[in-house]
Amino acid sequence: MQVIKRVNVGKRLSDMAVYNGVAYLAGQVADDVSEDIAGQTAQILSTIDKLLAEAGSNKSRILMAQIFVANMKEFDGMNKAWDDWVADGNAPPRATIEARLANADYKVEIVVTAAV
Repeated sequence: MQVIKRVNVGKRLSDMAVYNGVAYLAGQVADDVSEDIAGQTAQILSTIDKLLAEAGSNKSRILMAQIFVANMKEFDGMNKAWDDWVADGNAPPRATIEARLANADYKVEIVVTAAV
């Protein structure tokens, strides 16, 4: 049986699980919620980079991204940060959904799955 590696394990959730060559990230949110949506998105993408590196992967190996935004009127700001970050020639399949997030100060939450 293969081992499941969990990263930043808490009582309720882990930031990431790695199994069978795939890294599954939990929804990532910004630490500094005073930022606008572009700033929050950039923070989240930096966290995703770090988690993927810990798994032995990187943004060019993302298999799927799910993005939850609190207000679709801010969609362009999120996309600006995303477009600056996404790996050239390796834009993953992606869904973007408007949703009420767990904290009213969160403007965006991002979930990714990546090959290791």
